[in-house]
Amino acid sequence: MPQTGGELPAPLLPARGGGPYNTAVALGRLGADVSFCSRISTDAFGESLIGRLREEGVDTALVQRGPEPTTLAVAAIGPGGSAAYTFYVEGTADRLFTVPPELPAATRALSLGTCALVLEPGASAYEELMRREAARGVFIALDPNIRPGLIPDADAYRARFRSWLPHVSMLKLSEEDADWLGNDVGTWLAAGPAAVVLTHGGDGLTVLTREGDRLSVPGERVRVVDTIGAGDTVNAALLHALSERDLLSPGALGQLPPARWREVLGFAARAAALTCTKAGAEPPYAHELRDDGDGPAAGGS
Repeated sequence: MPQTGGELPAPLLPARGGGPYNTAVALGRLGADVSFCSRISTDAFGESLIGRLREEGVDTALVQRGPEPTTLAVAAIGPGGSAAYTFYVEGTADRLFTVPPELPAATRALSLGTCALVLEPGASAYEELMRREAARGVFIALDPNIRPGLIPDADAYRARFRSWLPHVSMLKLSEEDADWLGNDVGTWLAAGPAAVVLTHGGDGLTVLTREGDRLSVPGERVRVVDTIGAGDTVNAALLHALSERDLLSPGALGQLPPARWREVLGFAARAAALTCTKAGAEPPYAHELRDDGDGPAAGGS
């Protein structure tokens, strides 16, 4: 909800989104074979959410439906395009997600994060799904995307976050999220993830690996409209770039040489930058990322 001086708030502009939802849409636009696994309302907002997934080539066979209202997040855009959120989550449809009997046999990666891992009873169901799929060798990508206003007990959440790490293949989080969680990357890596990717806003990305490697790439300079969905685009771009290189396994990440990491991070940084040039969570299409001088790194599909 953008503010204009001391006057009344500007009219609300509906925008379809949510962290995992944005990640799925971004993957669809990059040409990935992607499904969305969540619970969506049958109200008008929910119908619009489902419609967009299908338009973007995201499979919806795993989506659960219910009559409860859609979760709403009201965004206030601040200086530099950053967003602050107010959430309306009581009794909403996505909170009632239940663990599906199985995911498709061809599933290679599962991406989780944001409010889904906070709001019960769905949070426990997603946690169970994470543990189950990790046990059968699925690559687990985790983006906590911390929203402090939704977390009633910070210490309990931090402990729960640490309990997820043995099941996580790649942890991606912003500098702000890392600070809130205790900024203990070395301990996090020792607990499970093969790599931790830190985002630095317009200053780019850094990867730290369990083997002790550290590599950074700069951000791309663009005219920022807002930053909504940029981190979710990073998730999608990382997964897509790793998939294109047949690297969706923790063991493969540990052996990735610096030049390859530079390609993957550079692709994610460019995708996120393009997302910031449009209002709302509007990730780029594959053709917008082709041929920037880095060959395959700018490719995608």
